[in-house]
Amino acid sequence: MKHGVTILTDQSWAQARPLWRAAEDLGFDHAWTYDHLVWGGLPDSPWFAGLPMLSAAALVTERIELGTAVCAPNFRHPLSLYREAQALDDISGGRFVLGVGTGGDLDSRILGLPDLTVKERVDRFQEFTDLLVRLRSEDHVSAEGRWFSTLDARTLPEPRNLPFVVAANGPRGVRYAARTGDGWMTLGARAQSLDEWLTGLAGLTKIFEEALTTAGREGAPVRRYLMLDAPTMRPEVPFSLSSVGVYQEMTGRAGELGFTDVITHWPRSSGPYEGDVKILEAVAAQLSA
Repeated sequence: MKHGVTILTDQSWAQARPLWRAAEDLGFDHAWTYDHLVWGGLPDSPWFAGLPMLSAAALVTERIELGTAVCAPNFRHPLSLYREAQALDDISGGRFVLGVGTGGDLDSRILGLPDLTVKERVDRFQEFTDLLVRLRSEDHVSAEGRWFSTLDARTLPEPRNLPFVVAANGPRGVRYAARTGDGWMTLGARAQSLDEWLTGLAGLTKIFEEALTTAGREGAPVRRYLMLDAPTMRPEVPFSLSSVGVYQEMTGRAGELGFTDVITHWPRSSGPYEGDVKILEAVAAQLSA
């Protein structure tokens, strides 16, 4: 199993730089950040754009994979996002992973965009991702969609091997991730206990495996990422770094369910993700032992 850590963009680069370096030095396999205009978990906090932060992180690291968790169509167009992703892939030497998802609707509401039903938001996300996939594999891309269009979009340079990880927490989205993504990322469903959350994850992984088979991708090297923390969705489930024992239990159970990767959050001095960095360091020491 591979282990990752998410570093929020609520602090300046001068403050964040040592965290990204430490994530690599501690031996984590990948490091992530959110992609929002404002994150609902810290609506009154300073907030810096995620993709420039990842570019800076790429320049102070050498080995660790870097990714978005996740980019959404709430304020992005597939072509402009793909161009930024190409640049990040180049800057990082091929270490960038583009995580995409439906996302919350706070960013789009801030921009004054129309409210959408859940179905419409999922429809828009799938159109968004389908166009991203075309941009990765084609040149001179023309598309006319309900939400996004391009006219003879150029996509050089080649090669186009940038991995896409598709986030999904419900059956329809999980099936789409199985058909489309190089990886699947999930938070799981809302839950009031660790056991309830894990039971829900077991159901989602079954749907995912069945969808891979249906899509003719059984046995394909599709990574399965589990986001361990989602305090607003699982208020009674402990923060994964509340203790070394909690982290071991959660990651062990994730492995039993077939997840290939787990992602925690860098502990903060206050909520959300309030915790002690010493526990993160102890977890990392055990992983490298």
